[in-house]
Amino acid sequence: MAVPWEEHFRQALQEKLPKKIPEQNADHFPPVLRLLEKRRELADADQGLRAQKEVFQTTMAALKQRREQLEQKEQELKGSLVRFDKFLQDAEARRSCALRRAAEERHQASRQEAEVLRLRAQLGELQRERARLQRRLRRLEPCARLLGQVLEQLPQFQEVPELVARFDALADTQAALRLTERQRLGELEEARARLQRLRDTGQDELLRQGQRRAQLLERLEEARERRLHWESKWVQIQNTAAEKTLLLGRTRMSALNLFQLVCQHQRQPPALDIDDTEGQLEQVKLFILDLSAMLASLPQAKPAALAP
Repeated sequence: MAVPWEEHFRQALQEKLPKKIPEQNADHFPPVLRLLEKRRELADADQGLRAQKEVFQTTMAALKQRREQLEQKEQELKGSLVRFDKFLQDAEARRSCALRRAAEERHQASRQEAEVLRLRAQLGELQRERARLQRRLRRLEPCARLLGQVLEQLPQFQEVPELVARFDALADTQAALRLTERQRLGELEEARARLQRLRDTGQDELLRQGQRRAQLLERLEEARERRLHWESKWVQIQNTAAEKTLLLGRTRMSALNLFQLVCQHQRQPPALDIDDTEGQLEQVKLFILDLSAMLASLPQAKPAALAP
């Protein structure tokens, strides 16, 4: 670790100054001489410090120059490394490009070889087809001569292709007629089978409808019986309701009569509505309770009155 400037100069000054004069010799020198001695020592120390400072500055300048040289060399080395990396990348790119071109050329060569083999096979197939057509032409030459003779006997046809086209049209028409005949026969068979199925289905449907009719008649009879039963029930319910209504009317009339009797006994006008049967019964109940309490208190009040 570098020593600071002040600390360095302080250490150099301490090294230059003489050691402390012993106390026994200090009394032998006058003050002026001691002052001169001190100034001389300070001048020597100052001169020594300046010399050391110059040496230090020289050393620092040399170190700075050395550092700049090292930095310059470092930059040169970095530039060399960058150029070397670029050279390696270019070399790798050229190598990859060369390998890719070689692979493409090999692939193209194999593709061209496969195309050559395909063309050779196609050429062999065409040669075989040519030989087959030649054999067929030799085999059909009698037919061509026969068509020429027929064309001479049929003046409505000018050339052989017209005759062949007419024959093909007739053959197509015959094939279409046969196909139509087969279709019509198939439709006829299908219609017959459908008619038979309809007949069978109709008989089954008649049987099912007969069974359903019998079931519906049974259900109708059961419904009539239930209707008669519920009609009798309804009549019974109406009669019971009439009896209950009559009993309710009588009960309400009795409650109204009791309420009116209570009001007459209390000599108060009726304060409730005529249809408020529950309130009327409640007033009658309160009156009976009051009357029962009064009757219960009569035997106790009579001895108390006879005691004097």
